[in-house]
Amino acid sequence: MSQNSSSAPRSRGFTLVELLVVIAIIGVLVALLLPAVQQAREAARRMQCTNHLKQYGIALHNYHDTFGTFPAGYISGSTAGLSGEDIDSETSDAAPGWGWQAQLLPMLEQGALADQLDWRMPAWAAAHRPLIQFQTTTMLCPSSAGDDQPFTLVDAGNNPLSKSGGPMLVGRTHYVASHGQEECWGNCSSVAGPFGGDVSKIADGPFYRNSKVKMSSVIDGLSNTVFLGEHTSRLSDKTWVGAVPGAFVHPRILSPDNGTESAATLLLVHSGPAAGEVDSLGNPIIHPPNFPAMHVGQMQADHPGGANVLLGDGSVRFVPETIDRNVFSFMSSIAGGEVASDF
Repeated sequence: MSQNSSSAPRSRGFTLVELLVVIAIIGVLVALLLPAVQQAREAARRMQCTNHLKQYGIALHNYHDTFGTFPAGYISGSTAGLSGEDIDSETSDAAPGWGWQAQLLPMLEQGALADQLDWRMPAWAAAHRPLIQFQTTTMLCPSSAGDDQPFTLVDAGNNPLSKSGGPMLVGRTHYVASHGQEECWGNCSSVAGPFGGDVSKIADGPFYRNSKVKMSSVIDGLSNTVFLGEHTSRLSDKTWVGAVPGAFVHPRILSPDNGTESAATLLLVHSGPAAGEVDSLGNPIIHPPNFPAMHVGQMQADHPGGANVLLGDGSVRFVPETIDRNVFSFMSSIAGGEVASDF
């Protein structure tokens, strides 16, 4: 008796319509999950950035315990008798130029590097060239969408700046120090002083040229004063090394109200308002983090909605970019006497 072939079991696959439905469902699930995954990753990056600033806060307090002051924004020696590459004739920035982060190296577990630097010599001396290219992950924010490698300093025309016989390659950082509300990147010609202008008569923040700010000088309170913050290399280059005479900082993102600034902005930023600084409409400029004017001298981060800042007491806060401008300005001076509500 022959077996009826029609009674054999038949395998059944997906129809085209069913396959398309499955693909559509998977696509919807991915679309729903992807933002959550991205948010989780950004939260982790922001936490890592916060930890970097906390390390800087501990280093600043250890420095103060050791020397009785916070480090200078950058060190500029006497301009008497200097010429050539060791002085900037326009800003009066002069050798040795070492910045606040360079001075913190021993407190950031980089004592071996610090011991190789001759602090009496210019930061741009030939002997320092292989050393000043150094950088660590602590100096970089993982959320920054810009470059994370050493970069070449440039002059006012955005051409490589030649020092000690050639272009200068320096280590990068995404963290900057607060100069206060006012800015005095240049000579501050309205005041006199042995170092090309007494910046302390204008600067009202914790870090500026040859600053020696003590905790007791922060009359507004350490917990109410912004010391450090972020600056993404997507906007402009910053270095831990120092202020190098003849160097300039150029914005990568252009706006009607931004432009090139001198070497101090390799290390420092300010909040405004500053005397003589107005926008294209003639209004005084105050720039909290992520301000749309995109100044190279402002705090700028690639975290959604704001930026991390380090306060003088060592705590780290996330400042929303929607913060009241005056509040952020009040928190940028060390002894302005302003009353700023908590953000």
